[in-house]
Amino acid sequence: MRHGKKINHLGRTNSHRKAMMSNMASSLIEHKRIVTTLAKAKALRTYVEPLITKSKNDTTHSRRTVFSYLQNKEVVTELFRDVAAKVANRPGGYTRIIKLQNRLGDNAEMALIELVDYNETYKSEAPAAAEKKSTRRRGSKAKKAEPAAETAVATEETPEAEAPAADSAEEPAK
Repeated sequence: MRHGKKINHLGRTNSHRKAMMSNMASSLIEHKRIVTTLAKAKALRTYVEPLITKSKNDTTHSRRTVFSYLQNKEVVTELFRDVAAKVANRPGGYTRIIKLQNRLGDNAEMALIELVDYNETYKSEAPAAAEKKSTRRRGSKAKKAEPAAETAVATEETPEAEAPAADSAEEPAK
């Protein structure tokens, strides 16, 4: 039974697991994607996403907190400088896990974990479309009233257009 088992220990001691997650998170931030087992990728996602969220707020406290997890100055600098700028408007879900074929040696489930904003293949025009999208509300009578106003304007313009034509017809008759 798995009573109260919240995290996957990955068959390692606590210190080994923390060191492994720190190294994998540093590699992910540095290289933007890594290939690992599916279990490690799922554990890494829960480890690295709160760090990326902390990187949005560039303060000394958040930098020190992230450094206590990663233990690598260059990676912390890259996280706060480059990655935080790319994910600034994203509310979460900074990583994507893509399942790969099983490993040949031991048939372990493999996965590619990557930072979402750095993959140009899957990048869509959804953010641009989201900015243009307007909210729709019930009772769109204003839109129905606009075409009626346009037809009224069009009918007002037609008598004016006919009046000069009638004047020009009268002039040759004189």
